[in-house]
Amino acid sequence: MIFGAPGVGKTHLAIALGRAVVEAGHSVLFTSATALLAALSKAETDGQLSDRLMFYTKPKLLIIDELGYLPFERRSAHLFFQLVARRYERGSLLITTNQVVTQWGAVFGDDVLAAAILDRLLHHSHTLMIQGESYRLRQKKKAGLLGRAPRHDG
Repeated sequence: MIFGAPGVGKTHLAIALGRAVVEAGHSVLFTSATALLAALSKAETDGQLSDRLMFYTKPKLLIIDELGYLPFERRSAHLFFQLVARRYERGSLLITTNQVVTQWGAVFGDDVLAAAILDRLLHHSHTLMIQGESYRLRQKKKAGLLGRAPRHDG
């Protein structure tokens, strides 16, 4: 898991790691958390949840980007748990998030469910915390677009 504030390079690093895994001859799938949950919800509605879970279970590495930027609805949290449980000890997950694990109860809307998800995700895991300011905002500051008080002429 890669933790850090928005703009510190989590997605960039996840993509680079995914590319290295592909170059090593393994399969990788990259998706945002919102796209993943929308696909799982639609599959459940259409009676295709088992097939969709299998789709996300097959790659050697599944990268889920931006987990926790938006809180999960209860049903989505349960669908995410099903995916994590299916992949547990069968394939690698790389998750980028701006939320520390102590906040995951709020992200998933259920402390017990968050603990069950984290139990599986953190077992055998490596975590990386990226600190610093947003690269995007740093560029805006360098360009003089941020960080200055507004001028009042007149």
